[in-house]
Amino acid sequence: MIGQDKNSSQSNNSTIIKNKELNIWEALTPVIALVGMLAYNIYVFGDDALSGSNQFILLMGASIAAIVGFLNKISYQQMLEEVAENVKSTTGALLILLMVGALAGTWMVSGVIPTMIYYGLQILNPKIFLAACVVICAIISIATGSSWTTSATVGIALVGIGETLGVSMGMTAGAVLSGAYFGDKMSPLSDTTNLAPAMAGGELFDHIKYMSFTTIPTISITLILFIVIGLNLDINGTPQIQDKLDAINDAFNISPWLFLVPISVILMIIKKTPPLIALLLGALFGGIAAIIAQPNIIMDIAGTDTLTFKSSYKGVINAMTVDTAVETTSIELNNLFTSGGMAGMLGTIWLIICAMVFGGVMDAIGALSRITNALLNMATTTFGLFASTVASCLALNVTASDQYLALVVPGKMFKKAYEDKGLAPENLSRTLEDSGTVTSVLVPWNTCGAYHSKVLFGYAGATAYIPYAFFSILSPIMTLLFAGFSIKIKQLKGDFN
Repeated sequence: MIGQDKNSSQSNNSTIIKNKELNIWEALTPVIALVGMLAYNIYVFGDDALSGSNQFILLMGASIAAIVGFLNKISYQQMLEEVAENVKSTTGALLILLMVGALAGTWMVSGVIPTMIYYGLQILNPKIFLAACVVICAIISIATGSSWTTSATVGIALVGIGETLGVSMGMTAGAVLSGAYFGDKMSPLSDTTNLAPAMAGGELFDHIKYMSFTTIPTISITLILFIVIGLNLDINGTPQIQDKLDAINDAFNISPWLFLVPISVILMIIKKTPPLIALLLGALFGGIAAIIAQPNIIMDIAGTDTLTFKSSYKGVINAMTVDTAVETTSIELNNLFTSGGMAGMLGTIWLIICAMVFGGVMDAIGALSRITNALLNMATTTFGLFASTVASCLALNVTASDQYLALVVPGKMFKKAYEDKGLAPENLSRTLEDSGTVTSVLVPWNTCGAYHSKVLFGYAGATAYIPYAFFSILSPIMTLLFAGFSIKIKQLKGDFN
């Protein structure tokens, strides 16, 4: 995806290392150990697990994988080189995280996010809010091809609106991500939407058309679920929002002109401006808007009583890089109108690097190829082939911690198996997206899970939104139902079962 917004240039060239073949238990030992350690760590630390301890556990998992590698004559240098390649592949994602931190900071102090919340509070109510989140984020994500951009712009504002309406942050984040991943998956601008057919040997628009058979029912069920939840939300009376509107008005100069900043970023993405450049410019535009629209806030951040070039510079740079907060008369809004800037993203960057260490060692010792081959060997029927592909994508999202590997590795490994069964490449590309693209956000230490968790509302995000990320949960189930009942299974000769 620009969807994950990472560098996609490396994706088509990704390879899976094949060394002396491990037995299946050797390959699974690091995975089993990692899952066990993570489960206990989350039990001990709860929502704080992602603030540091899980990162160390990922390194412990990598150490166990390395021991397996040493026992099978894999050199330390070979493992280190693969780790380096894995970390290198996340360069784009890490830089984007820093730019998102800067953007969130300037958009907060400039009044862009408060303005979105101010007008959103007057339009949306709790009963339709969650379904509206899905639709709004789906539209933005289709237009931009990016779940990451959607989450970092509209998603942040919607989570804030939901909180003030009394809607659970986890529910709101689940709705935001459901819409964002639907749009990301179906957009021809998304890099994963382009990558999946490239791995399977199909064509982009054939792939999108074929995906619609499973994706439209999945998003329909998702919308129904959020409508039902909205109708049954336990909100005591009509939410009292006037005090919050007054608090926002008192703290910020609210103006619809501030919408020009996010609109400019969305237009740049639509025009295929590289996401990193678009986000950097969005952060700079936010800084300029802050100086023009919120001079008092800039002076307060800079610690001065006069607006000069120096104080403007200091205020904007602080908003981009370190913790900033704008106080209002509402305690809820005080918690909302804070930003960690680029510094606030360092914990997530730390998590991604540690995840890439684990994935790199697993790749270097041949564990990933062994696990995937074992799944492939179980695919004796058409349904078994689809199920093995789904399981492989899910396993790689957990073990390799990278969405692209969850598409590239199964795509390469299963391509010939689909051809041998007379199945068109659209079957494989659709299954890769249904089970690889959208489930990455359900894994807290995956680059997608780490990103969205932090961007939307901090490290507690993943455990809070997972139960409500209905689109991501239902997508692999839907693809298996279609395979199990032979619905829209395209043959190489072009017809359907």
